[in-house]
Amino acid sequence: MAKRDYYEVLGVERGASKDDIKKAYRKLAFQYHPDKNPGNKDAEEKFKEATEAYEVLSDPDKRRTYDQFGHGGLGRGAGPGPFGGGGGGFEGFDISDALRAFMREFGGGGFGFEGDFGNGRPRTRKGRDLQVRVSLTLAEIATGAEKQIRVTKLVPCKTCKGTGAQAGSKPETCETCQGTGQIKQVQRTILGQFINVVECHVCSGTGSVVKNPCPDCRGEGTVRGTETVTVKIPAGVSAGNYITVRGGGDAAGRGGANGDLYVVIEEEEDERFERHGNDVLIDVQLTYPQLQLGTKLEVPTLDGKVLLKVPAGTPSHKVFRLKGKGIPRLNGYGRGDQLVRTVAWVPEKVSKKEEELLKELDKSLSARAPKIT
Repeated sequence: MAKRDYYEVLGVERGASKDDIKKAYRKLAFQYHPDKNPGNKDAEEKFKEATEAYEVLSDPDKRRTYDQFGHGGLGRGAGPGPFGGGGGGFEGFDISDALRAFMREFGGGGFGFEGDFGNGRPRTRKGRDLQVRVSLTLAEIATGAEKQIRVTKLVPCKTCKGTGAQAGSKPETCETCQGTGQIKQVQRTILGQFINVVECHVCSGTGSVVKNPCPDCRGEGTVRGTETVTVKIPAGVSAGNYITVRGGGDAAGRGGANGDLYVVIEEEEDERFERHGNDVLIDVQLTYPQLQLGTKLEVPTLDGKVLLKVPAGTPSHKVFRLKGKGIPRLNGYGRGDQLVRTVAWVPEKVSKKEEELLKELDKSLSARAPKIT
């Protein structure tokens, strides 16, 4: 089912202030909190939906991305960042995530609600997300490219195979949390008594501890290394777009999941072409006789040279449009155009004979030129 607009979910205008967004969320969160609506799946979904919307709109960076790209820009699914894929929103954002977010904001979650939030499962370690930049020429942007990127990152330790434990041993169940990765604490909040489930401070939520650490990784399960990542970049990207490589970030070690790698696009300046969205512009310099009498010339494009007819009487800075000779539209159909702008070429020096001819021409034309009033 398609996601609703986050502003619509909270019932606020697109230009709403951060305080207005927080007030709207607070009202909905208290109305639909699972503790106030036990067993009500519809209320639970509305609570989760409101919290997800607040998580985005209360964060300036996420809100800016959402305003520009919509749900697709926040996609954590199978597609490349803001230019495709995914269903939008947060992949796997469930009621447990919503309750955690609520607790961070208001210091509590309800009246003793445990549910999935206190599910007794240890937390899965996740490696750090990384970011790299890749520079593309205009030609690569026009056709798409495949890049080999060497990334310095944390990789699984070969000595212990990522377990963090010394040879002949293995991680043991944490005695503090009995392998759940969680410890329960009772708190009183604005909504009443709350059973707060927090991460175990001994095992960092993993449910296990390494008593005999690997000497190479010191029990972390990861070491510093390098990895070459192949990234396919679609045609039509722009500076600031990014591609998400799932699992391309730091390894977590000890059975954890790798972080992601974000490949941010940069554009190199082109000596001939100037990019304007999906259109490209090129200037061609012509002499006065060519502009006045007309001419035919070969014009370079991203696909090779084409013949352009310049009619007689063409003024300087006249723009001709070559349909479909620009940049392909990202994740769409068709291409932009190439704009060809004529520029009158004025030589720095002329010969005596040329000077005499120009004076004679000027004398002839000045009589017909518009007068300055």
